[in-house]
Amino acid sequence: MTEKQIKILGSALELFAEEGFHGTSTNKIAKAAGVSEGLIFRHFKNKEGLLNAIMAQGQSLATTYFSPLMEMTDPKEVLSAIISMPFQIDESEHKFWRLLYALKWQQQKYNSISFDFMLEKAQQAFKDLEYSDPKAEVIILEMLLDGAATVILLKDEQFSKVKTLKALKAKYNLD
Repeated sequence: MTEKQIKILGSALELFAEEGFHGTSTNKIAKAAGVSEGLIFRHFKNKEGLLNAIMAQGQSLATTYFSPLMEMTDPKEVLSAIISMPFQIDESEHKFWRLLYALKWQQQKYNSISFDFMLEKAQQAFKDLEYSDPKAEVIILEMLLDGAATVILLKDEQFSKVKTLKALKAKYNLD
């Protein structure tokens, strides 16, 4: 990928995260990236192509978070790792994750193969720990993690990640 393509993607990510996909024009992205609008169309065809390129980078990023789960077999270790994920989001990645959360509402794009894999691992862990309704527990856990990620991305400095994570792990007897 060229330096200009990287600048275009970075500007698009920032603007999509701040102003929404529909609220951002390719002209505005070009100005922010310091390139011509035609260059965007040459490299990415259209605004949807830009979004797809950003999402492909994001899928790679998500895989780095979810891949350690593949080797885990201990159900408590699996749940602990899953619960810890939103608390491990690096601040440099916040714009991407904000975009992902915005898209889930704007375009109803949400789940990925990695995310589905994580939920399947959680459900198996709940089964192994003999929860009465593992499927319901996964839904509850997904809701808790979705809320945690939202708070982390929007109110990062207004709460203690350490205390919150400890309380969440205690809820599932993982401490």
